[in-house]
Amino acid sequence: MIINHKYKFIFLKTRKTAGTSIEIALSKFCGANDVITPIIKEDELIRKGLGFSDPQNFNVALKHYSKHDWLKLIGKAKKKQFFNHASAGLIRDCIDDDIWNSYFKFSFERDPFDKAISRYYWSTRNRNPRPAISQYLSSVPLPFLSNWDIYTINDQIAIDFVGRYENLTHDLAFITDKIGLPEELNLPNAKGSYRKSREHYCRVLNLAARTRIELICAKEIESFNYFWKEARDQEEYLRPDEA
Repeated sequence: MIINHKYKFIFLKTRKTAGTSIEIALSKFCGANDVITPIIKEDELIRKGLGFSDPQNFNVALKHYSKHDWLKLIGKAKKKQFFNHASAGLIRDCIDDDIWNSYFKFSFERDPFDKAISRYYWSTRNRNPRPAISQYLSSVPLPFLSNWDIYTINDQIAIDFVGRYENLTHDLAFITDKIGLPEELNLPNAKGSYRKSREHYCRVLNLAARTRIELICAKEIESFNYFWKEARDQEEYLRPDEA
């Protein structure tokens, strides 16, 4: 998650949508006063190797503390912080109104069926043997399958632009132009080596998995027309490099 004051944008990071790669690329254009939240160690090494800005300024200003936040600070010495997948509601409540209202706020979404397969490969990357995908998806936590609560407030999309993972290059170019970056975003391939199969989801997911995804992700399926589609013969479900 990034708040950039020079280019006046807020990037809300969703799960399994090339978010880490986008976040690293955007870090190149951040200054000393911008908010950059931490990512996992292996991805921080990628960011550091590129010479981009490190995590910074992710403690929330005290003026935005609620009574509950003050109690946590006093009782547990726990500061309120912005974090990796912070929601639109949390961000709005922790920054000045003029920033929230005037900055360009954007995020990305992905076909929930394809996203679920990507989540499976990422979450089971260290398991040997991996469980069956149907077994994994039958019990995976709901936030791992749906990004809806990140870019909405009270069930309404609360940001200016939700790009599509399927149109990543086009939508990143639109964002670059919209916020006035001096050059295009070059994405590193963070988390891109864990998914080996690129078969269309209809050949991978069984009826139980499909039904669970349709129930959990019903709002984004309807909002972005991500209804179940059958693959053509011999067609693979090709996507950008990141799994």
